[in-house]
Amino acid sequence: MRIAVAFHSGYGHTARQAKAVADGVREAQGVQALLVDVGLEPIAWDDLRQSDGIIFGCPTYMGSPSAVFKKFMEESSSRWMKQEWADKVAAGFTNSSSQSGDKLNTLISLAVFAAQHSMIWVSLGLMPGNNASSGSVNDVNRLGSWLGAMAQSNFDQPADLAPLESDLQTAKSLGLRVANMAKRLNASLK
Repeated sequence: MRIAVAFHSGYGHTARQAKAVADGVREAQGVQALLVDVGLEPIAWDDLRQSDGIIFGCPTYMGSPSAVFKKFMEESSSRWMKQEWADKVAAGFTNSSSQSGDKLNTLISLAVFAAQHSMIWVSLGLMPGNNASSGSVNDVNRLGSWLGAMAQSNFDQPADLAPLESDLQTAKSLGLRVANMAKRLNASLK
């Protein structure tokens, strides 16, 4: 079984998040992770078609997915016409420099994109962190997302310093959840 992590990263921060998602996928026994940078040409369309699930990720720029990721979404239309990704599990993650940055809008865009491809969306499945006086930025899911994994990277910090470890752990949890859901779905179909 294999889960693809299809992502774009403008400055390296979202690439770190993508790697954390892939690390989580690999924690599920018998599941491989494949990183697919959709900003590179040619896009590995066959790898995406042959995967059991696809986790989509991109930075949030100006309140929506990056233009590079939108281009990938639009270029997937021939796959959509054939419904090549139908019934694969899907999930999403995003990163921006602001605490909110309207990241939810990006995750909604990714979920609608997956729905158009007839995919099965997997939520984050984590309770929110950092939402009480005893909480901190070191809590997993510190940004309180349910639809997918969110991360925040200060714009003046390089990718080796941001996002925070708690955001990377949140991304890792998403990868593991998607891999386990793909295994459960696959087992129920046999």
